Amino acid sequence: MPNVQPSTVLGRQLGDELRRSREAAGLTTAAAAEILDCTKGKISRMENGHVPVRTPDLVALMQAYGVSDPATQERLASLARRANRRRREGWWHEHAAVLSDAYRDQIEMESICQSIRTYQVQLIPGLLQTPEYGRAVTVASRAWKTAEEIERFVQVRLARQERLTGDDPIDYWAVLGEGALRQQVGGPDIMSAQLDHLLAVAERPNVTIQILPFSRGTYSGMFGPYLLLSFPQLASLDLVLTETPTGSIWMEREQEVARYRELFDDARMAALPPAESLALIQRIAKEHRR
Repeated sequence: MPNVQPSTVLGRQLGDELRRSREAAGLTTAAAAEILDCTKGKISRMENGHVPVRTPDLVALMQAYGVSDPATQERLASLARRANRRRREGWWHEHAAVLSDAYRDQIEMESICQSIRTYQVQLIPGLLQTPEYGRAVTVASRAWKTAEEIERFVQVRLARQERLTGDDPIDYWAVLGEGALRQQVGGPDIMSAQLDHLLAVAERPNVTIQILPFSRGTYSGMFGPYLLLSFPQLASLDLVLTETPTGSIWMEREQEVARYRELFDDARMAALPPAESLALIQRIAKEHRR
């Protein structure tokens, strides 16, 4: 599948113009955030072309920035329409019928982020799953009813994994609870193959996998699961995605993101070093094969 980047030239051009207009008006990103009742991070992502600028937001910002010239207003509105239309060409939109809005947002953010740090307690993360493991998880979720829907969702998950292996791969760091290695998802054969896959992926220079053994007991970073997505421009652009039984929740306020950075650091410090983690994966994979 083509890796269409949502951060388009048109989006960056629009963002640059909005930033210049904001600065000309003497307003900070914090002031702009108050206008839209959002976070500074969202304003930064708009100005970097990472998120769409919707028409109501564009109108409110132009008014606040004193952009009153009709020709300039129409030019910015045209840029926004064209950038948003280009953004909708991302490969994931072909599968909109089986994807929630939150999941589409996740894929879009994954396609432009620089690194992902994740903590998972019970399941192997989607970017590390084999097709068989991913299919077993999808079936068990009962969110999709037909075999076609299940297969389409599995294929989307596999397409996401190109972010680990493509021309510009992300830096990926996963801390997994030991329970994720022992949970019999799909049976021992599927689990054995899944753990072998973890060992193979961990050989990539951009992937780090650590395991938190049961013997570690309690620690401050044990709350999860979550994803921490970081972007190359500013730390204020970072996002956290937490998962719940009823859906996913995005967090972008700087204090919230900083707290999850601390939690992840605590988790990785409590986990086994990478080499010892891989040795544990090998031992548990052998147990599944018995």
